[in-house]
Amino acid sequence: MTQIAAVVGVGLSSVWREVERGNSSRHGVKNPLGPVRGGLYRWGYQADWAQRRANARRRRPKARVLSQPGPLQTTVVQWLGERWSPRQIVGRLRREFPDRPEMRVSHETIYQSIYLRARGSLRELVDDALRSGRQQRRSQSRAAQAARRAIRGRPWVTEDVHISARPAEVQDRAVPGHWEGDLVIGRNGASAIVTLVERTTRYVLLGALPTDRTSPEVLAVVRAQLARLPRHLARSLTWDQGTELAAHRHFTLTTGCRVYLCDPHSPWQRGSNENTNGLLRQYYPKGTTDFRTITQNDLDTVAIQLNGRPRQTLGWDTPAEALDRLLLAPTP
Repeated sequence: MTQIAAVVGVGLSSVWREVERGNSSRHGVKNPLGPVRGGLYRWGYQADWAQRRANARRRRPKARVLSQPGPLQTTVVQWLGERWSPRQIVGRLRREFPDRPEMRVSHETIYQSIYLRARGSLRELVDDALRSGRQQRRSQSRAAQAARRAIRGRPWVTEDVHISARPAEVQDRAVPGHWEGDLVIGRNGASAIVTLVERTTRYVLLGALPTDRTSPEVLAVVRAQLARLPRHLARSLTWDQGTELAAHRHFTLTTGCRVYLCDPHSPWQRGSNENTNGLLRQYYPKGTTDFRTITQNDLDTVAIQLNGRPRQTLGWDTPAEALDRLLLAPTP
């Protein structure tokens, strides 16, 4: 059995249990090999019979954890309604109920309950539970992306503001106050909003653009948003190479906040911001939202919800909780 376990790639106990479940003594068949050794070795393993029993066990009815009303279902439905992801829900359950195993569930169970079409699934209780809006699983395979030509002719992108010039403290997220920013564009490209994410705490700020998205207008909104926080929490800003940051030198001169620009077509260099922009599409669907109808108060409400979601990278703290700790800490 040790040799079998090594060949199959499982533990010895797994082989032993399988032989114990599927040996010929269980259904009155004499071992064709005769008595070889004691214990389970004196019986022949009947694979076909064992497979039929395994299929029968797999078909037995199983009550789904989230199909029954109770505290667990209520809590999961509540947090799905607040647009939390299944992973965020699982992490927060462990934090909120450390001594209650009945309040534990895996993120895969939540996904299955959402995708399930049967009566009693979470889809009946929560509309648009997933931020993707998908009603069924999608294959994880992706077609290869065609190579794209680098953008040229941008005089505001110089070596001193290229992302490679960022200090190490920005890259490793050890020091708070370094932000990533971008624009989320509305329907037909006619409107936009400013999104800002702090790299250490993942705290989100959203700014309305009521007029246009020229560089002075965008940087004025960024300046107003960062002014809501202590000055030491506005050390740098990482953006793409769009024209809205063409006047970044005047912005740095007036605020003391350094600006760094990413490579063309490299959204992963602003990963936290890109993730936030994806979350925003739960509130403002792509291609249908006119941001000129969205007020700053509306954006502040959405930002509060985003900052109230637990994050795995923060040990299931929320960005608001992480920022509170920074604000209570002594100023460097």
